[in-house]
Amino acid sequence: MAAVGTLLVLAVFSAIVTTIDDSVRSLHAGIAGETWALSGMSLGLATTLLTAGALADDVGHRRVLVWSAGALAVASAIGALAPDVAVLVAARVLQGMAGGGVLAASLGSIGRAFPSGPERAHATGIWGAAVGAGITAGPLASALLAVPLGWRSGYWLEAAAAAAVMLAATTLDDVDRRARGRLDLAGIATLGAGMALLTAGMVEARHAWTGAAALALFGTAALLLGGFAAIELRRRRPLVDPRLFGQPGFLASVAGALFTGLAIVGLMSYAPGVMQRVLHITVLESALVLCAWSATSMVVALAARKLPAALGARARVAIGLALCATGEAALTGLGADSEWIRLVPGLLVAGVGSGVANAGLGRLAVESVPPDRAGMGSGANNTARYLGGAAGVALVVTIVSGAGGDSLTRGWNTAALVSAGLSALGAVIVASCRGRRRRPVPAPALHLAHQFVRPVVRAHPRPTAHASTEAWPIAPGSRALTRRTK
Repeated sequence: MAAVGTLLVLAVFSAIVTTIDDSVRSLHAGIAGETWALSGMSLGLATTLLTAGALADDVGHRRVLVWSAGALAVASAIGALAPDVAVLVAARVLQGMAGGGVLAASLGSIGRAFPSGPERAHATGIWGAAVGAGITAGPLASALLAVPLGWRSGYWLEAAAAAAVMLAATTLDDVDRRARGRLDLAGIATLGAGMALLTAGMVEARHAWTGAAALALFGTAALLLGGFAAIELRRRRPLVDPRLFGQPGFLASVAGALFTGLAIVGLMSYAPGVMQRVLHITVLESALVLCAWSATSMVVALAARKLPAALGARARVAIGLALCATGEAALTGLGADSEWIRLVPGLLVAGVGSGVANAGLGRLAVESVPPDRAGMGSGANNTARYLGGAAGVALVVTIVSGAGGDSLTRGWNTAALVSAGLSALGAVIVASCRGRRRRPVPAPALHLAHQFVRPVVRAHPRPTAHASTEAWPIAPGSRALTRRTK
């Protein structure tokens, strides 16, 4: 059910990318409406994921999954009935808020249900494959329905699927939970408002990153998030423990997810629209071309569990981002007379990288936090992903937006190159998130310690009549030091 819930949310998240042109045209919206429609669900996800993760840890993952799936069904129905772009954007935000609960409960339940080791690696690989499967199924199903029935039909399908998941989740046994009692209402309020304003600022920054509206949103968000940090430092059981940011594994998880959204989700969300406008292919054809990336990531995420065990989750994320950078760089060079086949090699390489990274991120998210806070780890990881996604969409729209023709192709080539650079930067940052290795104690120091402790041991012998041999800790390569007591 964790994989099914994740697949559903990613399908809902990505379904709009192939029908965005039809929907904004039908609702008489401009480029601003298009940007908000693409980014609305990211805003909702970024706002609620951490809160939903903490709530799932406290009241139970099954319960949060049922509530959230029901809310997702209602939000999808609102999108299907939207009379204008404002209602459509509101529906997308609500879909994101409900989807945040589904995602946090899904990945968090894996952290509690599967112990660390091969079983968890297999489970997180399936979860990573569900991410790719959702991104594959969403645009395809939306495009197939849009041709005969219009773009609204995709939202009705999403509502039906969410209702089915809600009903299925009611039959599940809940994983162990430790109720905390009172909810951290102050933390929930400041975090939700801060994340909403931060994401809104990133979307509004499409017009101007230093504009008055964007700066006001960023400034207010910074104050609220600072207040949230101050509140959480005083809590015995915070929504997200600020001290975790000092842990290399948690930092790698958050940084990897952030750059996945910023550099990959942002570019791929806009790719079908560019294909339709520049390559003059249909909605369904653009969805099929995008499958070269999304379907590949699904298959690779499933196969990632066969990678050598010595290749840890952090290394996998770094390698995945590096491959994404290579694939995105291959997407440059698009011209007005290019064919769709020109994009396939780069999409395939980026798909391999996304599959490896997604499997590694799922594992990092649950391993970098205490076992009873797996929901929080999931929430933090996915919050970073979709916060990055909102910023990535705003960045790509800013670069690509133009009056079609050659200016659009130049904008796409620039956006692909910038995304490749961001993926490479993310790979470097994740690879650098390493804990400090403890230096082995030199053998001479051990000899000195042995000489100092021996008189104390002789003065206070153990009450035993049996001889025993105890090994002292030694540096690699040095001789074992032992002592015998009678």
